[in-house]
Amino acid sequence: MLRYATDWLGVYREQVNALNVYPVPDGDTGTNMHLTMQSVRRELDTCDESSMAQVARAISYGALLGARGNSGVILSQLLKGFAEVIKDQRAVDAPTLTRAFQAAQRVGYGAVMKPVEGTILTVARGVAEGAQGENIEAVLEQALFRGQELLDQTPEMLPALKQAGVIDSGGQGYLYIVQGMLAQLRGEALPPAPEITSYAQEQFENEEFGFCTEFLMSEATKPIEEIRELVSPYGDSLLVVGAEGYVKGHIHTNEPDQLLATVGRYGKMLKTKVEDMSEQHTEILGMAGSAARAEEEISPSGLVAVASGYGLVKLFRSLGARIVSGGQTANPSVQDIVDAVRSVSAEKVIILPNNKNVLMAAEKAMELMDGRAVVIPTRTLGQGMGAALNFSPDTPAEDLKEAMTEAAGAVTTLEVTRASRTTSITVQDGRTLAIAEGDVIGLKDDELVQSGGNPEDSVLEMLGRHYDGQEIITVFGGPQKTQEDLDTLAARLGEAYSDAEIETHMGGPDLYDYLVTLE
Repeated sequence: MLRYATDWLGVYREQVNALNVYPVPDGDTGTNMHLTMQSVRRELDTCDESSMAQVARAISYGALLGARGNSGVILSQLLKGFAEVIKDQRAVDAPTLTRAFQAAQRVGYGAVMKPVEGTILTVARGVAEGAQGENIEAVLEQALFRGQELLDQTPEMLPALKQAGVIDSGGQGYLYIVQGMLAQLRGEALPPAPEITSYAQEQFENEEFGFCTEFLMSEATKPIEEIRELVSPYGDSLLVVGAEGYVKGHIHTNEPDQLLATVGRYGKMLKTKVEDMSEQHTEILGMAGSAARAEEEISPSGLVAVASGYGLVKLFRSLGARIVSGGQTANPSVQDIVDAVRSVSAEKVIILPNNKNVLMAAEKAMELMDGRAVVIPTRTLGQGMGAALNFSPDTPAEDLKEAMTEAAGAVTTLEVTRASRTTSITVQDGRTLAIAEGDVIGLKDDELVQSGGNPEDSVLEMLGRHYDGQEIITVFGGPQKTQEDLDTLAARLGEAYSDAEIETHMGGPDLYDYLVTLE
């Protein structure tokens, strides 16, 4: 039922996006909730489905790890409460489902410091109140009926909704999930996607927007409550939740770099995401304009790129790419890539996997798209950037493939990260590196070439071995690096490589101190 609910929500994703106005217009509610459900589906695909405890863990764990945006994080807590009830059951009957929806509501409200009515929480309350009946179908029917009643009342609870003339987007997304569960039970086919003719965000200006900032951290050295207090001065729309040893945070702020660097001192940062909501607002207004046109313009080529790190994501988007979140240790599924390709309005879509571990999933996705996709086998984010710089939506994909593949091969990528285990490895030039867990390690084009020292020394050492007169050295600082760290490193690079142009950016890939490209 939850797998089918994921697909059902996917049909209505853009409609939910178009409704979003709260708490400030960061209009990707439908996308964020869908990505959260896709993460649940990935965990369900690999769990032992004969064990309810394993199914419940997959729901809770998958939702937390995949939670995106304010709505996605709240949804993860609703699913966490739901999972807590079913985990000890051998089967889910009507009374169990009732208790699960009631627990979902309690945990959802408990996760928000200052719950606001007229939001997804209100609709979750309606679903919990209505979830009564003698069988599963009746429980879902009544849950939807009462949930819809409260969803229809949300404009009277929240002035922003009334101003825009819409119901709450997160609440609508939650009802689509429940609706999808009922549709699976009844064997109903997926409906066609509704046509989007207007966007609620056309009602709002964008001068108040900041950055939607998220992080996923493990091995936290402070309790969740203290981390919540630590980040609360940075902005609003704050959510900090956790489970299974992970801490997930979401906040709207004007200081994303400082926030991530501060939080990063108290655990191992696994994933980060920073979205400029003013840029996103502009994109949505552009989408609203295109929705008003009689026919959608289809470009010869589209681009999908797998990436993490908000600076890199922003760069790929500026080059015309639709992003699939993922990379090292967070490989997207075939379905994730297929969904992204299908969302691009183009005759053929170019896929950049940007990681050797994602390449096979990208090629499988290409096969499933029946000739509508082509893969350029980029194995690093640096190669992906080189390829993307040569992308043009007005040129057929087959004509772009050779030039983009050649450009990818011309980029050297250096990465600095930390060793996940103790080992001894002989590298290509014959040196044997003794590596302890947690040591700094350096990779050139995804091959280990350096270990030891601090991250900045690692960059200099690798450049000393592999710089070959390239014109541009671009450095991305990871989520635990500050702008000051980046400026200091740039000064050292400027002294050592005075003939090269040095570019620096915050927002490098998760789990990495630095990503450096030479071109």
